[in-house]
Amino acid sequence: MTSVYGKASSLAERRMQPSELLTVKESAGRILYVEDDEDTRELVTCVMTMNNYRIAAAENCHDALMLARSKEFDLYLIDNWMAECSGIDLCEKLREFDPLTPILFYSGAAYEYDKQQAFAAGAQGYLVKPVDNDELLKQLSRLISAARRTQSVTE
Repeated sequence: MTSVYGKASSLAERRMQPSELLTVKESAGRILYVEDDEDTRELVTCVMTMNNYRIAAAENCHDALMLARSKEFDLYLIDNWMAECSGIDLCEKLREFDPLTPILFYSGAAYEYDKQQAFAAGAQGYLVKPVDNDELLKQLSRLISAARRTQSVTE
């Protein structure tokens, strides 16, 4: 339907010009984010999504393991303190079937011992909450890029 001025009367009827089309960026990476605190999980998921990461969020170790076994991820981002199991336990279980995907701890557990345990369990990074969003994004990018470089060399 056109208006009296001869122009399309609805956006659905109007043809988009190439300059008006949205460009869809390639995903920066697929991340499994495991966090039992709902507010933190939603906030961090929002930050990562706004920066072009595709996120699958889990609130407990059981759900995280189910997702990790059924989908492919570029990085696991996990909290250390959870009700069902610790991030260390989850990290060890992930390493049983996935020795390559980088694991970044994002946790309030700030003791050096916590960090040492995470690295011994197979993690590649450890950030203590709260951390600046830019630092989190920098670490995500660094670990995913390094894993992709390693993967392309071995193929």
